[in-house]
Amino acid sequence: MKKFKVLIVDDERLARKDIRSKLSVYNNLDIVAEAEDVKSAVGEVNKHSPDVIFLDIQMPGESGFELLDRIPANIKIIFVTAYDEYAIRAFEINALDYLLKPIEPERLEQSIARLGETSVEKKHELKTLEYDDHLLLVLDNHLKFLKINTIIYISACGNYSEVFTSNQKKSLTLKSLKEWETRLPANSFCRIHRSTIININFIERIEDWMNYSYRVYLKDIKEPFVLSRRYALKLKEIFG
Repeated sequence: MKKFKVLIVDDERLARKDIRSKLSVYNNLDIVAEAEDVKSAVGEVNKHSPDVIFLDIQMPGESGFELLDRIPANIKIIFVTAYDEYAIRAFEINALDYLLKPIEPERLEQSIARLGETSVEKKHELKTLEYDDHLLLVLDNHLKFLKINTIIYISACGNYSEVFTSNQKKSLTLKSLKEWETRLPANSFCRIHRSTIININFIERIEDWMNYSYRVYLKDIKEPFVLSRRYALKLKEIFG
């Protein structure tokens, strides 16, 4: 039986004790360390290389979300929190779950069962995203939360796509433009070229250009994008 090395991260000692107690009945889990904040959690990750982290979200200083940007993407994350307002519809990693405190044994058992799955992708149909959603996915080889409404544009980049957000950051993810086009809210995002999807809420102006095409200028983006004739009608439909 494969054993999974477990790190428990929670700022409350009693909460860590409760999680440890509930996990102790599983023979395939080896609790290697505990941490009370993000900084110490990073240290424990570097020291023990855990397979899975039971991670609280609400902690003083940095939140549990901020740990994701500082650890390897192959570590499986199970969020544990008392705040259901953080529930995310858009989990994309198969071996990831979300548990509410107090943890119910039945739900914990489901999470533990998922740890043995080898597939990285969920097997169910991916849901259409809403403009205010957060999407958890691998960006630049790290698990990160991406706010859909911060995306300015997405460009094809070989087998990857490049996502540019309102904080002026570009990130690569292994996701096709076709999948983005299928999942992004159609009233806010539009494909304007075979290699580009834009957030229409960031459009500053559109100008006529050569060969019956157009140039689209987006806020905070220096260079304009080409809007081909093929996609111009679709953009006009969105604007009504």
